[in-house]
Amino acid sequence: MDFKGKNILVVGGSSGIGLRLVNMLTSQGAQVYNVSRTKSEDWPAGLIHIPVDVLTSLDLIGDHLPEILNGLVYAVGSINLKPFSRYTEEDFINDYKLNVIGAARTIQLAYKSLKNSGGASIVLLSSVAAKTGMPYHASIAAAKGGLESLALSLAAEFASQNIRVNVIAPSLTDTSLAANLLNTPEKREASAKRHPLGRIGKTEDIASGISFLLSEESSWISGQVLGIDGGMGNLKTL
Repeated sequence: MDFKGKNILVVGGSSGIGLRLVNMLTSQGAQVYNVSRTKSEDWPAGLIHIPVDVLTSLDLIGDHLPEILNGLVYAVGSINLKPFSRYTEEDFINDYKLNVIGAARTIQLAYKSLKNSGGASIVLLSSVAAKTGMPYHASIAAAKGGLESLALSLAAEFASQNIRVNVIAPSLTDTSLAANLLNTPEKREASAKRHPLGRIGKTEDIASGISFLLSEESSWISGQVLGIDGGMGNLKTL
């Protein structure tokens, strides 16, 4: 895919899926603007870092965006798993703020630049848990369900401006965020077996899907939730 001359904003590109994505996009010619609290030694040359915490100072990104944005990716997430009886009101509020409010405010701040492109793509990251009942996922599933509904509404509202909005819903992916779930060979094997395709996700699996939805190759796709989940969301093989 060719992103030469394209400006892409990635929120959460300092690690995991976001880091893989910014390296992929840069190798394909994009000028990447990254929003995150921390830097990464693995960033490619030319990346423009906007040091912002999405929970406390998100409004600051508006001062650093280019006049034209061709794409926006909100790759921020959380894994807050516990029995329902142990969740606090603060757990639900924090997950919602991080996943839904953060995405909504980012899009509001970037909207003018996206509109100026004449044809932009927004990609949000959900979770297989939003539509597949899983124990101990109540807070994150509720937040990601809200994120998917936000995307669907915005896809309809922005269609007349030729701004596409789509969602990718991964299953468990091998990132630092999931480290506690994959920190022994036994856990990794058990997690792999739960997926019909027999393995956990790799960051490149998800980043490749995001890259496709940002590209011109997906120019007739909007309002969709794409499950990149090893078949977990729709298949029952055991």
